[in-house]
Amino acid sequence: MAKFQEHLNLFLARPGTDKFILVLIAINAVTLGLETSATVMERTGGLLALIDGLILTIFVVELIARMVADFRGFWRDPWRIFDFLVVSIALIPATGPLAVLRAFRILRVLRLVSTVEALRRVVSGLLAALPGMGSIMLLLVLIFYVFAVISTKLFGTSFPEWFGSIGKSSYTLFQIMTLESWSMGIVRPVMEDFPYAWALFVPFIIATAFTVLNLFIGVIVDAMQSEHAEEAHAERDAMKHETELILREVRELRQELAEIRKTG
Repeated sequence: MAKFQEHLNLFLARPGTDKFILVLIAINAVTLGLETSATVMERTGGLLALIDGLILTIFVVELIARMVADFRGFWRDPWRIFDFLVVSIALIPATGPLAVLRAFRILRVLRLVSTVEALRRVVSGLLAALPGMGSIMLLLVLIFYVFAVISTKLFGTSFPEWFGSIGKSSYTLFQIMTLESWSMGIVRPVMEDFPYAWALFVPFIIATAFTVLNLFIGVIVDAMQSEHAEEAHAERDAMKHETELILREVRELRQELAEIRKTG
């Protein structure tokens, strides 16, 4: 059993295995996209279903093989658990009330994230940025709440469809923050009744769109740089350790040669 697991690990560790899985993920993404076309389904629906089932079977076999090769290591690797969940969703019978799960089969394409190392770095950086992003999100919520209360009290009576409640005001302020039709669509009509309304909306845009949202970018960039620095440090440590091993072997060889010369 140990030899079988060793051979299985060697097979799964081959670059060709990962490339094969990547090709299957790409093909599966195309077939799932084609299934959204009624014309294509009328002509080749059976073929697409066959390809989808075959690819899903290969994914299941791959996951089982990884579990057999290293069961404990499989469940300790968060990326393998992610693959397991994504593939498991496709195995749930999509009939009756669970028919909506058929739309979630496209989640299998997300296996690219766990397979491509560059994508894993990006996701790891985003996850590392979550604590800092949480603080910024709290600040953004506070700003939204303050401005939503003010705008509701000031403009709620004249413009109930935009500022009739805190919920409506928050949604309107979100549109203003995204700068989508904020001037001609919202602010200028409000300024016809309240000429100094710009004094509220302009600081809101500066505080959110130009300041707080840029803080999100700064936190994410900093987290990704830290992630890259940690990986570079780990690589340097690995190279240092490997170099030390090589030097130790060279010293031992020199000693053996020196002993051979003495005895010779």
